[in-house]
Amino acid sequence: MDTEAFIDEVAHRLVSYIESKSAPDRVNPTMSLSTMRKTLDIHLPLEGQGLDAVLDDLDTFIANSVKTHRPEFMNPLWGGLSLPSFAGEVVAAMTNNSMYTYELSPIATVIEQTILKRMSEMVGFSDGFGTFTTGGSNGNMLGMLCAREHLLAGSTKQGFDGRTTVIFVSAEAHYSVLMAANVIGIGHQNIIKVQCDEDGRMRPDRLEEEIALARREGMRPLCVVATAATTVRGAYDDLEALSEVAHREGLWLHVDAAWGGTCLFSNVHAALMDGVEKADSVCWDAHKMMGVPLICSAFLIKNPEVLRRLCDHTNVAHYLFHSDAASDDLGRYSLQCARRNDALKLWLEWRARGDAGWAQMVDTRMADADYLQEKIQAHPDLEMMSSRMWTNVCFRYKSTDTTVDHNKLNTEIRNRLIHEGSFMVSRSNIGEDVILRMVVVNQDLDRDTLDKFLMRVVHHGKEILRGLPAAS
Repeated sequence: MDTEAFIDEVAHRLVSYIESKSAPDRVNPTMSLSTMRKTLDIHLPLEGQGLDAVLDDLDTFIANSVKTHRPEFMNPLWGGLSLPSFAGEVVAAMTNNSMYTYELSPIATVIEQTILKRMSEMVGFSDGFGTFTTGGSNGNMLGMLCAREHLLAGSTKQGFDGRTTVIFVSAEAHYSVLMAANVIGIGHQNIIKVQCDEDGRMRPDRLEEEIALARREGMRPLCVVATAATTVRGAYDDLEALSEVAHREGLWLHVDAAWGGTCLFSNVHAALMDGVEKADSVCWDAHKMMGVPLICSAFLIKNPEVLRRLCDHTNVAHYLFHSDAASDDLGRYSLQCARRNDALKLWLEWRARGDAGWAQMVDTRMADADYLQEKIQAHPDLEMMSSRMWTNVCFRYKSTDTTVDHNKLNTEIRNRLIHEGSFMVSRSNIGEDVILRMVVVNQDLDRDTLDKFLMRVVHHGKEILRGLPAAS
């Protein structure tokens, strides 16, 4: 098979997949892990099988993948498929540039610089910059590392003893802060989780108390990690109040806006992040609400020199970095060496949509979440389990029978949705309560799909209470 014929066959599969989002189909594959291992031909051969076999393998992969482009996919904080960013993903893979020097990635460097400056301006960092990262987890780690380098100048080169260093986070912060604590050398136990209010927001008064307590116990406060918005409830911390506390105490303020940063495009909802300009660093995922294919994430910093010091490895790599290109090479602001071009797909999507398109998307998703919340509140068998600030809708099926275990009931509802392949929605916890977390983010989601989703939840809830088994 020649190159043209192969590419034509691949393109045919791509088009078929994209167009299948509205056809009757499951969201998730039917096979279990053990069955998939036993029945599918996944082995790595000694002798190559050629391009015809590659096409068969692509068919196998597509058939047994979760269909994230379908509107019924509402499980994590991403979903849908956008053609401009998809094209950017393909071209980025084809050109295969690495982003450490301008020499190797000239136009890609200019594009990434342009995006980082624009996003920095949007969060209020007029002289800010940053780097593209592997996601919000990596962005949070960079924020904590920059805090360490800022508080303990030279620790990047000299090391430090982190056993008495503490970081303050919301009790509902993303688990990545624990991973980052391990990486930067302070340990999980030195992450202090600050009590939240009834809406899931870090309490500034409790933050003050925890900082004071840590100092009395001989600990060294390093930074505060605020969240905009939280993974489960979509709660936005009060950045104005938290910045006042953090900076009064001489602490770095990092904002995890991986999920909620996109609200800044909307004139209606940007106020959710009031005070973000007072932060020292921010992470923001374009592969979440903005719908750009994984991975596409930015770390933004008010004072780029701190990030530059943190990534001061370029003198060692004399085979890559040269002094006459010091201001041009993005590798001087990254902990990675080889790094793929993730900026192209975001740039193409931004060029296609414009700021106005992003704003409309945010406003539409919020209006759809409002609609879903109203439907839940109006239904006698459903109840909201949390207030709502973003597009996270946390609810559960309820029964008037006081003997019913609502946690088991809603766990089984979710299991049946997955089993029948109709919808993918997250099962989460708020306190001791199991809830269904529906995230209104998929770009192809519409209100008809939301109605059908609630109908299936109610259907399964009624059948479980009647003692009927799940359909085979």
